[in-house]
Amino acid sequence: MKRYCLFLTLLLLSMSAMTLWAAQKTGEINYDQARWDPLHFQPAIATATNEQCLNCHQEVLKREVLVKSPAGVVAVNSLAWYQTLSTYEGPQKTFHQRHLTENLAKKLMNMKCNTCHQGNDPREQAVIPPDHEQTQYTLRKQVNPEICLMCHGDFPDYKVMGLPSEWNTSGAIFQNNCLLCHAGIRSNRHQVNYLNAEAIETAGKENSDVCFGCHGGRQWYRISYPYARHSWPGIAKEVPEWAKDRPTESNPRFRITNQKTANK
Repeated sequence: MKRYCLFLTLLLLSMSAMTLWAAQKTGEINYDQARWDPLHFQPAIATATNEQCLNCHQEVLKREVLVKSPAGVVAVNSLAWYQTLSTYEGPQKTFHQRHLTENLAKKLMNMKCNTCHQGNDPREQAVIPPDHEQTQYTLRKQVNPEICLMCHGDFPDYKVMGLPSEWNTSGAIFQNNCLLCHAGIRSNRHQVNYLNAEAIETAGKENSDVCFGCHGGRQWYRISYPYARHSWPGIAKEVPEWAKDRPTESNPRFRITNQKTANK
């Protein structure tokens, strides 16, 4: 039965690809045909380039922030918590602009469309309006929220680091310099393909908000992300209690070794 289902799935995808190819030749592609484009599925999505994605989804970078919210709040008169950091530049921008085209993103990050988007199978989405009998489906399955958590989680680490309080209130004790300690502690960091590690280290020396931004300063969640605790020269052999459940390697999809074969 499983083999039959797999065969049927491959057959449907093949038929969809052939239909889409034929439609592309004639220039007549409707929404449903585009929806089932193989680029939206594994394995094609894993190596999709930004250019391929933005060829159809370019509107995500062209949209602008509303001047006034539906509730009547004027955008320029309202600051989000992350806009109070010194690294935040210019007026408010949309979500995709901040992650792909703004100065800080281009300088410190190497975000790609498929860093967050790993395909979207319509067969796994709940119908709209939702049918409460079909609880096996979920809404808005386009992005795994763990991806967001990697840079937008809580920052409880000050407790295990021995700080008297969170960084925004105790940073002055350490000259507002994260690298005052971390030049020699946890020195193997940011080695993932969605960040520019060298640029982060350089910028972090000049402004601690660069570090704090992703380690609590742009918090969207009440929980923290369990960053991989990579080994570094001089690391103690004994693993502290708080780190015993931490992974020692980053997710394979984000390791630097994969950067040459994907997301160019």
